[in-house]
Amino acid sequence: MLTINFMPNFVLLLYHDRFVVDMQKGIKNSWYFTLLTIGCMFNLTLVSAQTTTVYYTISNADFANPERGFCRYTDTYASDYSLFDSTTLANFRTLHQPYSANYSVYSTLVFRYFVLDTFKDSPISASFLQNLQTDFNTVRKAGVKLIIRFSYVNTPNTGNCGNWICPPFGDAPKNIVLQHITQLKPYFQANADVIAAVQMGFIGVWGEQCYTDFFGDLSAPPYTLNETNWTDRAEVLDSILSAVPVDLFVQVRCPQMKQKDIYGANAPTNSAALLLNEAFLGANKARIGFHNDCLLADYNDYGTYNDFSIGNADTLNLKFYKADDSKYVIVGGETCDSTGLWSLCDSQGGFAVHEMNRMHYTYLNADYNNFKVNNHWTNVCMDEIKKRLGYRLYLVSGQYSNAAAHGDHLSYSLNIINEGFSSPVNKRNLKLILKNVATDETWEANLDHDIRYLFQGSHNLTGQICIPACMPAGQYSLHLKLSDPAITLEDRPEYSIRLANTDIWDSTFGYNNLGHHINITASNNVCSNDAEFVSINKWKGPDNAMWNASHMYWSQERIPTECDEVYVQDGKTVIIPSGYQATAKKITLINNSFIRILDDGQLKVLNQQDSD
Repeated sequence: MLTINFMPNFVLLLYHDRFVVDMQKGIKNSWYFTLLTIGCMFNLTLVSAQTTTVYYTISNADFANPERGFCRYTDTYASDYSLFDSTTLANFRTLHQPYSANYSVYSTLVFRYFVLDTFKDSPISASFLQNLQTDFNTVRKAGVKLIIRFSYVNTPNTGNCGNWICPPFGDAPKNIVLQHITQLKPYFQANADVIAAVQMGFIGVWGEQCYTDFFGDLSAPPYTLNETNWTDRAEVLDSILSAVPVDLFVQVRCPQMKQKDIYGANAPTNSAALLLNEAFLGANKARIGFHNDCLLADYNDYGTYNDFSIGNADTLNLKFYKADDSKYVIVGGETCDSTGLWSLCDSQGGFAVHEMNRMHYTYLNADYNNFKVNNHWTNVCMDEIKKRLGYRLYLVSGQYSNAAAHGDHLSYSLNIINEGFSSPVNKRNLKLILKNVATDETWEANLDHDIRYLFQGSHNLTGQICIPACMPAGQYSLHLKLSDPAITLEDRPEYSIRLANTDIWDSTFGYNNLGHHINITASNNVCSNDAEFVSINKWKGPDNAMWNASHMYWSQERIPTECDEVYVQDGKTVIIPSGYQATAKKITLINNSFIRILDDGQLKVLNQQDSD
């Protein structure tokens, strides 16, 4: 129940969805309202006449969002390569029921095993690498991202050793592994836009670093690794970290592997976890995440938290280490067995939600072990798990300027809550978008907030953005865009974050509509060195066409001006003709693109840069 007292001269209209507090216009909505009596003290804090506060309604819906949630499993073998199908991948993004599941999911993440079964003593073939690139292209077209693991053997040798897996295990020696990582590096670099994480893999059956012929076998007593084993494993991990772009995480199977890599082969199990002031800065300590392929099997998750230097469980140190460290890195995995009540929902006496929350899970495999574990969550805690894996961001309120003249600032204050198990762990743009109501022309400003720091809880994001003198006067609608930072994906709505609010998502552009308009007026003032709105104008014309040949060759459907940040990509060459002066605020050339200036042509630009 909401009780609000008034003081004179204010009108308050309440309704069931979003509502707006405005001292000039009152509170309004286009659905229905109730007029409250005027004349009492007003306890609700009102903002000045220059701003409006918009309150938003939380949505309980489940929906697709990038780089989080239940993922789908796929694999392919060098001996029989099976290429991705674009339609199948795209359908993962829609509500569907995975194999053996009694629940339905939206999946934007796809796990991919690349099994190098025919290359255990030779380089990776050119045909395999070509297929690998084709797969990446298909993933990009479908609008999903990959979690990648390479291995050499996924079918264990049963034998007669008394264990369910027997040596020889069939993986590859260190020199071959390192050679293969070197071969794969260009593909990691070129396709980082559609990779959510790379798992360490390579070592042992399933690339799980346990049953291995070359890196210390953990399948038999005394279940230990010596200093050489740890050093060899760290060399492989460091090689992967060097091959993978610095903004991407590499996941290890057991938390002790991270400790041994960062602090050395003799590092104790009480080694320090990653700290807030170290997170997301690019050092290896900040780039190593975790995957647990036996989540919720028991308190030790079948050896996940073992101290492999002595062969015993050390949940006291390693589990607390991972809980602290995982707040700042990507964590995922799958369930593998059920012992007792451990894997049940919390309301049934289990620890499913508790453990995912404690370890900050971003994703979970939807294709493995459904009968034993996952299906038992349905109609109990499954809805909560589906919504809380990774981030779940929603707006409580936003306060925005009502008007601004050229050279003035649009102020904003966003109250946002994250109910997810983790923050959005990968880098992402956060932009305010102004869209001209009359012309649909858009202007954007990058906000100085890193959403990787939006951990579970409430956050207030505030700031000011200057209105440039070349922005046309008029009414603009205000939007928030949380887009992928890759130039190849930033304009694709499938890769933008949707906030968990009702009536806010624009699926055409990947915007979150903030439900507010601002009036821009002309003045003689200009922005100084402040952050300001810019017009992004991307070349969409043919190769070797004239800069001024057609306004339809530009994304803003007009020839660029001094206010435009110009992007030319995909290897295109744009020609500035003789006797013509082209202008732009900034030019970015991407993927071997060029600006060609003919005799007597001119290019007036504040800054030009090349970008990969």
